[in-house]
Amino acid sequence: MHVQIENNAIFCSRQGELIRICACADNAIRFQAFPDGRYFEENHSLMPGTGKPVIRQGEKSVSLETGSLKAVLEENGKVTYSIGGRTVLEEQPELNFACGFRKFTNIGSGLWQARVTFQPNSGEHFFGMGHSWDNPFDLKGSSIDIVNLNAKCTIPYVYSSLGYGLLWNVPSTGRAELCENRTRFASDCCRAVDYVIIAGDPKRACETLADLTGHAPAMPEWGLGFWQSRLRYETQDELLQVARKYKALGIPLDVIIADYFHWTEQGDYRFDPRYWPDVKAMTDELHAMGTKLMVSVWPTVNEKSENYRHMAQNNMLIRTARGSDRVFDFYGWQAEIDPTNPATRAFVWSKLKENYIDYGVDGLWFDEAEPEIHPEQFDNLILHKGRGDQVGLLYPYYYAKLACEGFLSMGREDFITLTRCAYLGSQKFGALVWSGDIPSTFESLAHQVNAGLNMAMCGIPWWNTDIGGFYGANIESDYFRELIVRWFQFGVFTPVLRLHGSRIKHGPKSPIIEPSGDPNELWSFGPKNFEILKDLVLLRERLRPYLRQQMKIASEKGHPVMRPMFFEYPEDPVSYSLNGQYLFGPDILFAPITVQGQTEKQVYIPDGRWILTRDHTLYTKGWHTVTAKLDEYIAFVRAGSAVSAVWFPREQEGK
Repeated sequence: MHVQIENNAIFCSRQGELIRICACADNAIRFQAFPDGRYFEENHSLMPGTGKPVIRQGEKSVSLETGSLKAVLEENGKVTYSIGGRTVLEEQPELNFACGFRKFTNIGSGLWQARVTFQPNSGEHFFGMGHSWDNPFDLKGSSIDIVNLNAKCTIPYVYSSLGYGLLWNVPSTGRAELCENRTRFASDCCRAVDYVIIAGDPKRACETLADLTGHAPAMPEWGLGFWQSRLRYETQDELLQVARKYKALGIPLDVIIADYFHWTEQGDYRFDPRYWPDVKAMTDELHAMGTKLMVSVWPTVNEKSENYRHMAQNNMLIRTARGSDRVFDFYGWQAEIDPTNPATRAFVWSKLKENYIDYGVDGLWFDEAEPEIHPEQFDNLILHKGRGDQVGLLYPYYYAKLACEGFLSMGREDFITLTRCAYLGSQKFGALVWSGDIPSTFESLAHQVNAGLNMAMCGIPWWNTDIGGFYGANIESDYFRELIVRWFQFGVFTPVLRLHGSRIKHGPKSPIIEPSGDPNELWSFGPKNFEILKDLVLLRERLRPYLRQQMKIASEKGHPVMRPMFFEYPEDPVSYSLNGQYLFGPDILFAPITVQGQTEKQVYIPDGRWILTRDHTLYTKGWHTVTAKLDEYIAFVRAGSAVSAVWFPREQEGK
């Protein structure tokens, strides 16, 4: 084993690889292995810092320490990580005689398939890896495809109940196996193995993760309230009529959204004047009512688009290794923009500014941001940054960067970009991630709680769902009218309260391309539900000061607003199994109802004194049965906290 110490980093040359180990933050160690034996700098979205680690070289090993975290590289190539002297990660050999650490398979052109395997730890729990429509809360025992699809956003970071995080700094497709027989991360196409181990309790790990990948900005005030959307408002007049009705009813409306196919052609980035004749007058009226306008933007570009030829000739579109460069079939086969190319970002922003922002549009909704392709063959994509299976996870990162660069160039900082996918660091571009096109079922609602809590551990604090689910809803059915209330209750206690969905159409459809489904406003689900939902919007308004404070903390420290119970109670072993409840900031405990017909639920109260908001009853640590009729929700506030005044005066706490 040939070892050199350079610039506070360990370099070790072995047959078949060059290893580099360094401290990239306090209590954070970065490991890199280069199978072609040459070191190069490739951070992707990582923003590594520098530290002053303690490095010790022995006869058959070398170690690096930073804070309580220590990495030991042995002569045979094995790496072990410990925290405070306790081993938390130990590489597992793939061959007998404790050899064969890290597996590389050459696939040509300096690219490799690669994997790293660690020994499993009994009783360990894992959280993170983004969101998926079907993932459990505790990921231990799971095998996860590292790929972005509709309703599946993979953020390659996992937090362990043993007090460490693992950031897989390889933006390729691959797999994560958090299984009983091994913990493994694998890449389909990369130039090097690259990961970071972060030591610390959940709060400390989130703070370090934010330092390494970027801090979210403070959310603009207009993001804190109620957002109205549906698939879709077909005309300018229809959208304005909805906003006017909310105003007349005295219901605060922060945002209303113009969904897709308001445009002339996919790739034109402009309103169709036949249906949206005076965009400036529309935004002026909305702003006078205190409402912002967000518009949907897709990455698809039709050959008929006025921008297609320019973009194609200047390599601004995704190319393919085989077959046509049309990668998505929706009203004809579409090409898609390549935001990893700076020229693409500049050109597309110029069109968005010219046709939307300059007319008063406030925010952009980047749909299809995975990007969505069919078939899902990322190895067929050629991007400015590399092959799709090599750098494909970076697509939504650069897509969000497109909007951020544009708004900042105008001196605008009060922007939000709603996006269907993200990557490590997307948060620093003002990306609000939503969970994609999910079904309108109670089962889906339960999955969304898991999705939100796992996303919360990945460094992206702005997250939300389509309230009510996206597809399959009959707004006249008793099933959906119960579901929409329970989902809306959940939505109040998520970072952004956004009502959206495609509702089954009753009656004739209009001849317009992509016609709207049934209505999807608060008054669309019956008079009883209207009163319930209206009260929930007003509750959200009363929560503004608290939410504003928590968003500020999320920006400064990286602490998520919606957080698992173990975030505040890492020493309580029960907290790692509580997927049916969570904390909304440190002082609100919310337990959503996610089962049809359910009116009571078992809730675990952690240390401290907690007060049920509905009847002011004081609860202390332990399991409790709590009831909640349809017009009721289960929320507790920490006794003595300022936010308790939202529900009752301080002097009335407890009874």
